[in-house]
Amino acid sequence: MKEYDKSNIILAKALRKNMTPEEKHLWYDFLRDYPVRFQRQKAIGHYIADFYCAKAHLVVEIDGNGHATQEQKEYDEIRTAYFESIGIKVIRFTNYEIKNKFRGVCIYIDTFVCSSLPPSTSRLTPPSSDGG
Repeated sequence: MKEYDKSNIILAKALRKNMTPEEKHLWYDFLRDYPVRFQRQKAIGHYIADFYCAKAHLVVEIDGNGHATQEQKEYDEIRTAYFESIGIKVIRFTNYEIKNKFRGVCIYIDTFVCSSLPPSTSRLTPPSSDGG
């Protein structure tokens, strides 16, 4: 298990209760029932990842409009560097991709997870339509 800042636990719980529409869509329509366990708003180090899969060493981030600022881009780069320094790959999707290319997002996540695990791991069929 990765180390975490215990002070982030309260914030992580609050973030789980107040997910964005795009986070809800990805969680309830794909990751929650995915055959390899994902966690929402997972505290890792001094950060909170949107979604984390320990078996695949993967963080999935959903970037809203706030991630377009230079300050946020720099912060995201620092977070990504930290996660990668402890062996966790970060993949990012925009709100637009979650809303309009949902099936492609799910296929991308599934492909990454399956390539990170032994061949016997079962795959989950991604949702059948984009934007769904």
